[in-house]
Amino acid sequence: MQAQQEGLGCIAMTRRLIRPRLIQRWLVQHRGSRATAVKAMKPALGVVAGCSAILLIAVGVQARIVVPPPGGPAGPPGMSAAEIARDAGTFQQIILPDLLVVAPAGITGQQLTRLSGITGVRHVIAFDGARIKAGDRPVNVIGVNPATFRSWVPLRTASNQAFWTALASGQFAASDSARRSLGLVIGDSYELTGSTSQALTFGAAASFGITGVDLLVNTQTSRELGLVHRVAALISAPADRLSTLIARVSRVLGRSSKIVSLRPQQQQLPVSDVGSGQQPTTYLQLFQESAARYCPKLSWTVLAAIGQIESADGTNVGPSPAGALGPMQFLPSTWAVWGIDGFGQTGPPDIMNPYDAVPSAARYLCAAGASQGSSGLAAAIFAYNHADWYVTEVLALAKEYAATYG
Repeated sequence: MQAQQEGLGCIAMTRRLIRPRLIQRWLVQHRGSRATAVKAMKPALGVVAGCSAILLIAVGVQARIVVPPPGGPAGPPGMSAAEIARDAGTFQQIILPDLLVVAPAGITGQQLTRLSGITGVRHVIAFDGARIKAGDRPVNVIGVNPATFRSWVPLRTASNQAFWTALASGQFAASDSARRSLGLVIGDSYELTGSTSQALTFGAAASFGITGVDLLVNTQTSRELGLVHRVAALISAPADRLSTLIARVSRVLGRSSKIVSLRPQQQQLPVSDVGSGQQPTTYLQLFQESAARYCPKLSWTVLAAIGQIESADGTNVGPSPAGALGPMQFLPSTWAVWGIDGFGQTGPPDIMNPYDAVPSAARYLCAAGASQGSSGLAAAIFAYNHADWYVTEVLALAKEYAATYG
């Protein structure tokens, strides 16, 4: 949600009410000019951000030292500024994935068409990937079409036009953690080595929403580096029964594919300052009880959808570029007006504390009209993010939560 007027912001998205397991990591070995996935490792428990997906793809090739000469290629030869801006795409929606699939030999065009045609599937996106070298450091890289991949990343990243223009121009992007660990400097040129070595300009850093991915390149650069073509895909099918969806996807891709559910379960709350009998213990309970106490005519599912889209239920608490903070992404100035203590909390309302932030969001939504029928609810959601697509996404996710939790 953009931080404007009412002053709420946004950071991230995932389709879950808990921090799920870290999913399997897939290693890819490089054999000549082609790479194939050969091994799946056991999952481990942990905290995941973005779309809860880990894609760890390795290409076993040697790399040369990072050479940071000044400047570097600004984009594909002959590409005008207008063409670069066009290829960066326009941002009109957030898509929350239900499944991550990895196909060892890559996903064919026919398979992609069949996946898109599965009953209940709304969206499918496939992307390249491999583990290559940045100098002498191994990095996990995915290659995407910026115009289409943009809707699948955290909302704050999707809203960053400069990020997508840089990626479309042929520069590479890094996750925030990779930028720090590799010491990358925007505008400098670095040598990335896959099947070939390419000197690329570092253009931007942000959250990709796929844990374990270090760098992001566009499809042209992906081909030049020799990444595995369409090695993975994300699938959004919120209305379909999960077991049925997985069975149908498996029939399309075969037994060698890896399929991981990204759907919600129950996320434990990170703080518990007063007696457990006075507080919810999961975000699911917190959303339910906050709606009941602070806006009785508001469905808890709307609070849950907003909390998930805004911060992945407290996984990404900011600050956003506009300075928004906390699990419900309030600007401090807005918090000064709407922030309240909830569920036995004492002292000044804490913008970072979910036991204060979620009740405050319920109170804010009520004041914006959320309890006044469907039109009032839409207007209240619109106040969180002044975009019609945002209202549609929140209501769609709320409907899914209602179907999942009854």
